Amino acid sequence: MEAEITAPVETAAVPPVGRRRRRRYSQLSRGDKITLWLMAGIPTLVHVVFVWVPAFMTISLSFTKWDGLKLGSWQLIGFRNYWAIFTVFDGKFFPALFNNVLLLVFLSLCSIVGVLFAYLLDKNIRGSAIYQSIFYMPVVLSLAIVGFIWKSVMYSPRQGLFNVVLGRTEQGNQIDWVGNAEKIFEFHIPGLDTPLGLTKNFAAILIAMAWRHIGYVMVLYLAGLKSVDPAMREAAAIDGCNEWQAFRRVIFPVMKPINVVVFVITVIEALRAFDIIFALKSPPGTKVLGVLVRDNLVGEGGGQVGLGSAYGVVLLLLCLGFIIWYLFNNYREVET
Repeated sequence: MEAEITAPVETAAVPPVGRRRRRRYSQLSRGDKITLWLMAGIPTLVHVVFVWVPAFMTISLSFTKWDGLKLGSWQLIGFRNYWAIFTVFDGKFFPALFNNVLLLVFLSLCSIVGVLFAYLLDKNIRGSAIYQSIFYMPVVLSLAIVGFIWKSVMYSPRQGLFNVVLGRTEQGNQIDWVGNAEKIFEFHIPGLDTPLGLTKNFAAILIAMAWRHIGYVMVLYLAGLKSVDPAMREAAAIDGCNEWQAFRRVIFPVMKPINVVVFVITVIEALRAFDIIFALKSPPGTKVLGVLVRDNLVGEGGGQVGLGSAYGVVLLLLCLGFIIWYLFNNYREVET
């Protein structure tokens, strides 16, 4: 008798009782999760659409030649726009970059003045709140508004405060603070036709920007000084340090995070300067990188979207370099 051969019967594997997957419970209801996704998703979507999408489009357009009139009419030209920018025969990029560098140096000096004001106001002198309000008032104004104020109130040839104080309000004896493109100093670079230097009207713009920047730095450092442990000041005094030594060796190093923030803000403000110069109608000798971007896109003689985008990419890379340095420095301190 032949043995019956039976196929093996497949049985569903039953997990051990002790190893069953437990259901995860959340303290958030379904409505809470939807609200959380909306609150995080909508700002992220807006940020991506209005910041990163234009940034990547700008990078893409920087490799093209396009007049900005008809979609799809652009022509891919590779790195030709960047070559036009960085060649020493351009005559626009290097003077504009030099003005940005001058602005960076000047705002850095203004930051020192802001630290001095903060240190004095930290002494709780009489009327400290009034002084803080006066110094901080320009910060709430945009640079465009600051430009209009200084142009009409301070620099007006006929009724400006400076000309009134100097007695130069009569016709033919007026000082044109904004329109005078005469250079205070200049120097030549081999291969560059246009000499680099500081014009008188750009120096006037620097003073207007300092009016706003000093108050901003003052508030940041004043908040930092208020958070310094008084015991550190007492310990420095017991060790025989005078006020300058205590500030330089104890207080200022403690405020390193604020120092880094102020430095990054100063650099970005200097690089992206545009509003106040545009508000003053971009007088000769005051061009900066931001103005070159606008002029090539929509300004007089514009229609060079590819070249304007290349200027924008260069400006973006300069700003990102300092931002990445700040983030790297910040996260390294958090890890340690």
